[in-house]
Amino acid sequence: METKNIMIVGVGGQGSLLASKLLGHLLLSQGYDVKVSEVHGMSQRGGSVVTYVRYGDKVYSPVIDKGQADFIVSFEALEAARWLPYLKKDGQIVTNTQQIDPMPVITGACEYPENIIEKLKATGAKVDALDCLSLATKAGSSKAVNIVLLGRLSHYYNLPEDAWIKSLEANVPEKFLEMNKKAFELGKNHS
Repeated sequence: METKNIMIVGVGGQGSLLASKLLGHLLLSQGYDVKVSEVHGMSQRGGSVVTYVRYGDKVYSPVIDKGQADFIVSFEALEAARWLPYLKKDGQIVTNTQQIDPMPVITGACEYPENIIEKLKATGAKVDALDCLSLATKAGSSKAVNIVLLGRLSHYYNLPEDAWIKSLEANVPEKFLEMNKKAFELGKNHS
């Protein structure tokens, strides 16, 4: 199998590192060689955070170059736009529609761009956009956006659902497990 590439992009504090850990665990459990590389920006200050997940028969490098991502999983709409050049021509974006103002917007130096999802679609990219924050809140915690996104990503994979759930069980503390399972289901079954 050729190597597949997933970029997980977001803003510090949204749980993108847990999402990449869960995804890595899942893919290893399915027999793939997996490389995960975390690129921290100003992650503790609400800056951009990027994680690369690469898997296949044999993966030699953890880094994804421009035009190589099969999937971009984005925790925030502007982050999807920021990393769009890394998406393959036939790649898929799975994004939260939530808007989190970056520092230049907060300071008034710039304005948050309008109609980002429409602009992404206008480039020809395949975009699956959903309000993950509302779904996470419905599951029991606004912090479960990452798990809602993974549930949505699972929609594009022919992997057994119980393998996804086992990865949740292996990586999420027991007291948060049922809420995260609900968040996963809400993302997976969103229409």
